[in-house]
Amino acid sequence: MSKKHIYFSVLAALFGITSSFSQTQIGTINIEQDPKINKLIDAYKEANSNSGYYQIQVGFGNRNAAFALKQEVDADFPDWYTKIEFQEPTYRVRVGKYRDKLEAERKFLEVRKKYPNAMLLKIEKD
Repeated sequence: MSKKHIYFSVLAALFGITSSFSQTQIGTINIEQDPKINKLIDAYKEANSNSGYYQIQVGFGNRNAAFALKQEVDADFPDWYTKIEFQEPTYRVRVGKYRDKLEAERKFLEVRKKYPNAMLLKIEKD
């Protein structure tokens, strides 16, 4: 092969590489969305905001028993939300605040292994 052919081949290869890099373009994408979709999303949010949530009641009793049970639950499930709720005349120890029933049931099965008397409750918003 002559020097001209090698030189021409190298030049063609470099030209091909540089032209492929120079063809990248920056563009914008416009998405047209039906305005009814926003209304549908707002209706969904409103319906779910009023639907309440699920909690797992681990136990209940007097004040001292409830606080002792809460400490035990906090030790068993340290990353979970726990609270004591007073409804005269008893204190109730509750775990979690789940909007989705499926997630609540999964956690409930986990809690029932340690606390067989636990109950899954649907808490309605006022």
